[in-house]
Amino acid sequence: MKPEAYFCYVVECADGTYYTGWSTDPLRRQRAHNRGRGARYTRSRRPVRLVYVESVPSRAQALRRERQIKGLRRAQKTALIAAGRARTQLFFQTREVSMSEEMLPPKLQWIEDELQALHQSGLYNHIRTLGSPQGAWLVVDGRKVLNFCSNNYLGLANHPRLAQAAKEAIDKYGVGPGAVRTIAGTMSLHVQLEERLAKFKGVEAAITFQSGFNANLGTIPALVGREDAIFSDELNHASIIDGSRLSRAKIIRYAHCDPADLKKQLEEHRSQYRRALVVTDGVFSMDGDIAPLDEIYTVTKDYDAILMVDDAHGEGVLGRGGRGIVDHFGLHGKVDVEVGTLSKAFGVVGGVVAGNGRIVEWLHQRGRPFLFSSAMTVPDTAACLAAIDLLEESTDLVDKLWANTEYFKGEMKKLGFDTGQSVTPITPVMLGEAKTAQEFSRALFESGVFAMAIGYPTVPRGKARIRVMISAAHNRDDLDKGLEAFAKVGRQLGIIA
Repeated sequence: MKPEAYFCYVVECADGTYYTGWSTDPLRRQRAHNRGRGARYTRSRRPVRLVYVESVPSRAQALRRERQIKGLRRAQKTALIAAGRARTQLFFQTREVSMSEEMLPPKLQWIEDELQALHQSGLYNHIRTLGSPQGAWLVVDGRKVLNFCSNNYLGLANHPRLAQAAKEAIDKYGVGPGAVRTIAGTMSLHVQLEERLAKFKGVEAAITFQSGFNANLGTIPALVGREDAIFSDELNHASIIDGSRLSRAKIIRYAHCDPADLKKQLEEHRSQYRRALVVTDGVFSMDGDIAPLDEIYTVTKDYDAILMVDDAHGEGVLGRGGRGIVDHFGLHGKVDVEVGTLSKAFGVVGGVVAGNGRIVEWLHQRGRPFLFSSAMTVPDTAACLAAIDLLEESTDLVDKLWANTEYFKGEMKKLGFDTGQSVTPITPVMLGEAKTAQEFSRALFESGVFAMAIGYPTVPRGKARIRVMISAAHNRDDLDKGLEAFAKVGRQLGIIA
């Protein structure tokens, strides 16, 4: 099969000299040179960097042009490279590679290879830049778009009362805690927040961490070790997976949201280990389904296992006034550990572990992120206190979140989209292949809707999706605009009729 194009190229070597060649894939040739599999000239002059690319219509012309460029003096080559810079940059842009990347030494060339593989498979994460506060609408890469990406469930990330609380705290306490909390970093605001969170959740005590991810990294290794076992839902969040690995306990996965399989695994393995920890997400962030925590509790209590739930996507969403999944199932006093985040419904940043008072006391002594990293910042802590005030005053925001969710999901199903098994504001639009999901996301953005594609490794291969996050900040007009864009793109790409 005839190649689509031929290129004459120039690479700059580590010693500042140039090497000229031709190829149907200059990027692949650059990688070959850097692995020592290119021309003899470049093997001792690695790493090399592609600085000039010129497309030609045939192999014969590529060879002819290669000889012409090789015959140029150094100053002439430098001028040629400068004159062709715009064309070369365009070549890189069409392949979604940055021309300005540093030349990698041979020992790191594998990174370049892996990045190229991500591009080619449609799994490369493209990070857009926001130029506005979080809200129903955002300015993204200089363009105003409807926000369907954020975990800002209740619209509190830019709420004036949270902003005012943060400003007042800065005036009174400054910006940062100055040290880890066990040395000199615990401020009265931290203590107030933990007391308020414990009261809000209906538990004995709470401890805050820098993030929900850190909360899991700190809690799981403090509860179990080499002689113990962790029984973990197969779709648990990455922070649970990483915390479990750090603990060095035996990890036994049970089928997703399947209490019967959990019972089977406990029956088979529990007696072999000193302690057992059963851990599950409350709301699963990619699918939007809810763990059957009541049934999991029933199974767990028969095997003398510690029960832990990560309620990151349940706080501010489920339960009375957003008190979370434990409240949703009426399991107060029965779940040993509740892990949560302050970066989603609360609209700020931080993590929390709530539950039995002695467990919280133990985490003060053995929770490594608590012991070895500075606490939440002062303005964040004050803003979280203001968020609790709002949640305790009224259920209006939670009620609006659910009304928006029911409307949007109902209309998406009418259009013919597959929204999976979600029963929460998380709305996965199932598309299958990662490239399809990325193409769908780009087309939505062109239509004024910011909704990112989610692919492997966040979700299994072949289960890529657009994850729509509904918020109380949206009004009905916002949702209708989003539905219109989904219908348009879905028909263009043949996803719906």
